[in-house]
Amino acid sequence: MTKQMPFQSVVDALLDTTKPFPTKYLPYFSDIDPASLELVLEAWPRVALTRKQALLADLDSLLDEDTIVSFDDFARALLNDPDAPVRAGAIRLLAECEDVKLLSVYAKLLASDPDAGVRAEAANILNLYVDLGELEEIPAKSLRQAEEALLAAVHDDDATVRHRVLESLGYSSRPEVPPLIETAYKRGTPEWLASALIAMGRSQDERWIEPVISMLLNDEPNVRLEAARAAGLLELDEARIPLLRLLEDEDNAEVISAAIWSLSQIGGEDVRTYLENLLDVTEDDDEVAFIEDAIANLSFTEDLGKFDLLSLDPDDDLEDLEELDELDGEDEKPKRRKSNA
Repeated sequence: MTKQMPFQSVVDALLDTTKPFPTKYLPYFSDIDPASLELVLEAWPRVALTRKQALLADLDSLLDEDTIVSFDDFARALLNDPDAPVRAGAIRLLAECEDVKLLSVYAKLLASDPDAGVRAEAANILNLYVDLGELEEIPAKSLRQAEEALLAAVHDDDATVRHRVLESLGYSSRPEVPPLIETAYKRGTPEWLASALIAMGRSQDERWIEPVISMLLNDEPNVRLEAARAAGLLELDEARIPLLRLLEDEDNAEVISAAIWSLSQIGGEDVRTYLENLLDVTEDDDEVAFIEDAIANLSFTEDLGKFDLLSLDPDDDLEDLEELDELDGEDEKPKRRKSNA
């Protein structure tokens, strides 16, 4: 989009609470230039809090819809805002920003922000850095910084913060993590079960096969939802039949969608047939598009099974490479991360 209109017009619209803020102005906050940022920050104290919250929520929604926009510069400037809802909203806008320079800011917010909502958002966003660190895409010291900040907050006085901390630690291979997941799981409440399952799915650890599969039968929809998601993330062949059986009786749309997607991540016998038959009887356009995406993802999963070079023994002769096309792929899976044990 060409930003030809003076940014002052955007600021004026933001200050005018007699009218809704025009959605057409939202893209003007993407990749905001220094002069425009200075202009909006100068006016920011005069903007009503409800208006600020609505703006941040609208920007967050746009970020979900449009992969091109980026509100990183605007959000960074609001991380120390005096209003807690603004700080929390700013963190959400930075959900895809991988700048390790922000780690110290998030760690400080998690450790000492007076608002539990802000601490929860800080704990949640740290999952990005733990995941990147385990994949060796950021320096090891940055991974340690994220992990230490989270481990220091496991006894936060707010339950929601503790949930987000556990979920973010799910990506970590630190030996302290499995006992935390086990403790949460044994608490048995729907909220802790859901958080434990999120952490299990992120762990890429096969030790959680039994609890994940057993929770597919839980009475609580949110627990079944996270169990279904975890089964897919862990690519559990053992969950294929339980997921197919779950779909026979499940009436929760979100759980159904999660089960379908997880089946596309697991693959194997009967999954393609099931998805194609489901596509034939589905009339809703959005559901059709989702199932088509799942079938496409299933094809990707099957291709990985056939051609994943990581599954080859490095000592194999070169002639074995020529046999890749003959692999049926059903039992070939991308390697999982090592167990936390």
